[in-house]
Amino acid sequence: MSATIEQAEAPHQTFDTLLVLDFGSQYSHLITRCLRGLSLYSEMLPCTTKLSELSFKPKGIILSGGPYSVYDADAPHADPAFFDLGVPILGVCYGMQEIAWRLSKENVARSNEREYGQAHIVSQRHNSPVDRLFEGLDDAMQVWMSHGDKLNQLPEGFCTIATTQNSPFAGIAHKEKPVFGIQFHPEVTHTPRGKDLLRNFAVRICGAKANWSMSNFCDQEISRIRNLVGPKAQVIGAVSGGVDSTVAAKLLKEAIGSRFHAVLVDNGVMRLNECQQVKQTLAEHLGISLTVVDASKRFLDGLKGTEDPEKKRKFIGNTFIDIFEEEALKIEKQAENTPNAGKVEWFLQGTLYPDVIESISFKGPSQTIKTHHNVGGLPQRMIDGQGLKLIEPLRELFKDEVRQLGRQLGVHEDLVMRHPFPGPGIAIRIIGEVTPDRVRIARQADHIFIGMIREAGLYNEISQAYAGLDTNKAVGVMGDQRQEGYIIILRAVRTTDFMTAEAYPFSMDFLMNVSRRIVNEVDGVALVTYNVTSKPPSTIELQ
Repeated sequence: MSATIEQAEAPHQTFDTLLVLDFGSQYSHLITRCLRGLSLYSEMLPCTTKLSELSFKPKGIILSGGPYSVYDADAPHADPAFFDLGVPILGVCYGMQEIAWRLSKENVARSNEREYGQAHIVSQRHNSPVDRLFEGLDDAMQVWMSHGDKLNQLPEGFCTIATTQNSPFAGIAHKEKPVFGIQFHPEVTHTPRGKDLLRNFAVRICGAKANWSMSNFCDQEISRIRNLVGPKAQVIGAVSGGVDSTVAAKLLKEAIGSRFHAVLVDNGVMRLNECQQVKQTLAEHLGISLTVVDASKRFLDGLKGTEDPEKKRKFIGNTFIDIFEEEALKIEKQAENTPNAGKVEWFLQGTLYPDVIESISFKGPSQTIKTHHNVGGLPQRMIDGQGLKLIEPLRELFKDEVRQLGRQLGVHEDLVMRHPFPGPGIAIRIIGEVTPDRVRIARQADHIFIGMIREAGLYNEISQAYAGLDTNKAVGVMGDQRQEGYIIILRAVRTTDFMTAEAYPFSMDFLMNVSRRIVNEVDGVALVTYNVTSKPPSTIELQ
């Protein structure tokens, strides 16, 4: 995203920040998430990031794991300037090999005995500062390994601080500089004391202050928003009914009061009765006046003939902004000769940190999974700094942090625990072309599914659930007649950070009851299936 899109001052300008450089491991985001859970602020950036591109100096740097071998011709490598910055560095798996390889290409080689899964390390004490990484931890402990390469020899100036049966250099440390490397993954739950090791690195070695909390963030973010928006400008905000946009709206309401204008665009692909419910809920619980714009025909007409999910997202994102710019002019006109007179300069979105991570694209080990509706669906004029300026106060937060922030702001628990709903709505829950009839089918099936989840008392145990539609047709027999109908795909997951997720383990009786009701009550459905695929390899949304 272009730097011309202005943001409220980022937390790394205020909080001590641990920078994670991502080399493409499926676990990279867990390092950031673990540190946040320890009240330590952390951000993740692609391994191709240059030090000169940073607007802050991190307290420490963690080099993540990755799927490459450091000696491959196309292997990614960190900007050498990071190693000369003078801050502590911790290499994890590939990251440790990166540290060793840059000192000598002879230091890393393919291992004859690869290690995947559980292993036991034994730490070695030296009665020197190198002991700080394992301070307070047992001499022997269980860890999680995932590597096919190994250190062939100890890099010059380093000593061994941990070994396993197959890895004589499972942990290394520079004798004089605060540079450490470990072959295992401390960020996964299969390394039970991994969080304690990360705390040792961040606090004991980097000297970072463990003061990251939603109460601190809330006060500082409100102050930053007021300074950014100024005393006269007005903000228009997209509200969808999900927890992200609700908390973002409440934050803006607290910061600038009636100069914030919440708008819900009915794009024709909302959940059943969504617009009426959201308008009532925001007014009742948050005191936010909501304008509902019915643009359903405009969106559905524009989606005709479009099957590609990226094109759906782009069209919906661009059309959203067109409508918000039109609404901004109306708001300015209505505010003339009132205390709120002023130009609508800002557009609020409830973008979260996982949205940003998933939308990062660079030439290296990580590839963009999909353009996120909040991050990649903006029209070029906004990216170029024209028209409304974007404000994303939740951009650095994970989902559970947003919920904590919502509680801090006094948002009702029902709203805090509400399942996410994507900006493109049901359009990305329909595989294929979006038509009014297909929206009707997906909407009704979803309403039955979520209603039965609530009736069973399972709603708050599930992080996100919905019913999607596959536009391929299956054959069914109804009333002794052969009929073709669409396939409904049920999806329900449990997750903490929405970067990884597992399917919710419903009982077979529950799923059969849901299937029976959907097939009986929703005209046009012949088959109901349940998606049990985890993330990764799947994503939570169908598209």
